[in-house]
Amino acid sequence: MINPYRFYTYAYLRIDGTPYYIGKGSGKRYYNRKKDDIKPPKDKSRIIFLKQNLTEEEAFKHEKYMIGLFGRKDLGTGILHNRTDGGDGASGAIRSPQFRENLRELNKNKTLSKEHKEKLRLVNIGEKNPNYGKTASQKTREKMRDSRKGENHPKSNWWKITFENKNEIILCGLSTWAKNNGYSAGNICGFYKGNRKRCKDIIKVEKLVRQIN
Repeated sequence: MINPYRFYTYAYLRIDGTPYYIGKGSGKRYYNRKKDDIKPPKDKSRIIFLKQNLTEEEAFKHEKYMIGLFGRKDLGTGILHNRTDGGDGASGAIRSPQFRENLRELNKNKTLSKEHKEKLRLVNIGEKNPNYGKTASQKTREKMRDSRKGENHPKSNWWKITFENKNEIILCGLSTWAKNNGYSAGNICGFYKGNRKRCKDIIKVEKLVRQIN
């Protein structure tokens, strides 16, 4: 019987420790990429597993969460080279000719105003996109609230969390992750500092990288 928990999420890191690609896979997928020109780093120590022992549905969900957290360079929302938002149905996503034309215009015209760039990104993306139909001010407020000022904020840290079942995850944005997964960021920090003896099913908390530049 094929193991349903064979999936994982992974990240390719730049030399400075920031991720440039986040994906989902099984087996040796993390190193054998052939679909596009996003290549894995030659230094395998810069390939990390974010979450392991997942079902495919859980892996899609976590991939989508992490891409949303760091944002995409092609849309001007973050630092990743991913070209889809991840999640079930994102791989092989079909973009309309109008969308591709808008994207080409966005990449060519570096001097466009922020407002114009925002309009180009939203045209023909569709109602499934979380930013569809929102004004720039709404988007900014929600991004500030949900990501605690984003991955470029000087207080953003990398964390490694180990659970009782030996699973490990690596994340950036502890408050957002804790809120979305039923934990208290304050309790996790207290456990990390030694002020608490237990924190649910967490047995170890490590701070990996202090800043993301």
